[in-house]
Amino acid sequence: MNADQREIGGIGAHMTIDRLTRSDAVRNRERILDTARVQIASHGPDVSMLEIAKAAGVAVGTLYRHYPAKTDLITEIIAEQIDALATTIEQVVAKVESGGAVAHLELRRLISHILDLAAGNPALKTAALALPVDTAFAQRAQRTFTALDRLVAIGREAGTLRPDLSGKDVALLTCTGPRDLGAADRERWLALVWPGLLATSDLASTQEGRSCSNC
Repeated sequence: MNADQREIGGIGAHMTIDRLTRSDAVRNRERILDTARVQIASHGPDVSMLEIAKAAGVAVGTLYRHYPAKTDLITEIIAEQIDALATTIEQVVAKVESGGAVAHLELRRLISHILDLAAGNPALKTAALALPVDTAFAQRAQRTFTALDRLVAIGREAGTLRPDLSGKDVALLTCTGPRDLGAADRERWLALVWPGLLATSDLASTQEGRSCSNC
């Protein structure tokens, strides 16, 4: 093996080591995030970084290399949830626009889904409220609001949602919903407030259908 071949071989070995190191870092980061979600949900927002590291099976130094403070860790978890919600709403909009679903029915399912998500991890909400205001959250949330506005607009144009309803109204509704109550109570709450989001004609047909079902 000549000098050039040895040099090329050395470069290849370094590249392989670098790839393995990056892969390990990605796996550790994912393990930490997955564990942190569970730990916060199970033990509340005051769970320590040491407890999270132990549960994740990583050294506490590894945890701090990825997340110098617990607020950094919580911020990433919340950012992921915002992005996931935005993706879900965008998929719903695409389905409605393709004719595969009806806007107002999908909106009702979406409100129920958001309440279920919030009810599933109240500790994360508590942790989020303790975070400083972050413009990155606002930018991420805007994607969610844009998709929600589009879904509501389709329902308004179809005449099934009240003409003055906005995506902001729906967001306000979900933020003030009974996320601390059980599933049956959340569904009852939605059944009570849902008629207020419907257009008059659609509300009348809904009430007529209920009357007939009781005949």
